[in-house]
Amino acid sequence: MKEKVVLAYSGGLDTSVIIPWLKENYDYDVIAVCINVGQDAELVGLEERALSMGVSKVYVENVKDEFMKEYVFPMIQSGAVYESKYYLGTSIARAVIAKTLVRIALKEGASAICHGCTGKGNDQIRFELGIAALAPHLKVIAPWRIWDISSREQEIAYLEERGLPVPMKKEDSYSRDRNMWHISHEGLELEDPSNAPNYNSLLKLGVSPEKAPDVATTITLTFKEGVPTHLDGAPMDPSSLLEKLNELGGANGIGIEDIVENRVVGMKSRGVYETPGGVILYKAHEELEHLTLDRETYRYKQEIALEFADIIYNGKWFTPLREALQAFVTSTQKVVTGEVKLKLYKGNIIPQGATSPYSLYSEDLASFTTGDLYDHKDASGFITLYGLPLRVRALKQEQAKQNNN
Repeated sequence: MKEKVVLAYSGGLDTSVIIPWLKENYDYDVIAVCINVGQDAELVGLEERALSMGVSKVYVENVKDEFMKEYVFPMIQSGAVYESKYYLGTSIARAVIAKTLVRIALKEGASAICHGCTGKGNDQIRFELGIAALAPHLKVIAPWRIWDISSREQEIAYLEERGLPVPMKKEDSYSRDRNMWHISHEGLELEDPSNAPNYNSLLKLGVSPEKAPDVATTITLTFKEGVPTHLDGAPMDPSSLLEKLNELGGANGIGIEDIVENRVVGMKSRGVYETPGGVILYKAHEELEHLTLDRETYRYKQEIALEFADIIYNGKWFTPLREALQAFVTSTQKVVTGEVKLKLYKGNIIPQGATSPYSLYSEDLASFTTGDLYDHKDASGFITLYGLPLRVRALKQEQAKQNNN
């Protein structure tokens, strides 16, 4: 009986080429596994296409609810954003994909898992760290680090020479990754950071701010312990909520980021990310945290957010550190409950007010009117003590100058 290899199959160019390549270079039964994290439209005909290329079996696994509840929601709660602009759409999906690949590989008794990540990219690290953490005995095959193919043009030629269908047009050879959280775009004019993105052909989830309506859209989001539960008062499951926010955000030019980022492997890369619904959720969640978290907790949580973003970006989801940091974040979210109103307008998200039963805002304290809880005269003693180190330092410096003279 032949050994089995599980291929992370997307139906795109890279993984389509890998099927005949694996059959020509290894004596494995190839099992194609497509993990649905929200790229539903791209899955039409995928199973038939994979079978026609010679795989022995196809899995199409819907993990959208798991993706949202166990990966995306903790990420939102943490506030993680990589290098201030990237909302980690591809990165966070790789964790649940790696876990699902391992689950099926173990179920099938496979000897190896194969992925289509390039030797220059981050995803090879994310997949392989996940596999190593969950099933260290499984072999990993990474064709881009082995074969002689060096470009997408050569991949297209490889399929054409074998009479196999090419799942993309030559003139539209952006490298894209899509899930329910976002879509990323790389390649073509984006490879030169001096070029402006061609948004007319690039964008898939919405429009540029210039093409957004002249009338704003106002929405209200409800959170319970840091998790979004309602939109405009209506309860919604995670997938439906994000789908609706993607629609509203995309129509208003929200969530488009053009970034030159630092990859894990040491080089810079340029990409455009569309995350309309995700950016809305981040903004609403942040507004609610401003209302409900004390200063010290919020400040420390900002530091955690940077570390959490690196953990996700670097493929270290299945680590004790991530679990420990998430436990801290979960603790802070006990009071992040309430409603946030936002106005969406031409690429902007404009806060319109927030309420929470755990609000730390006191009008009596914040107003200019003196109340029972605050006596303006108390500020004098506070400032004296708070500024004491500065006063002592200045006095000592003055004494030193006089002694030197």
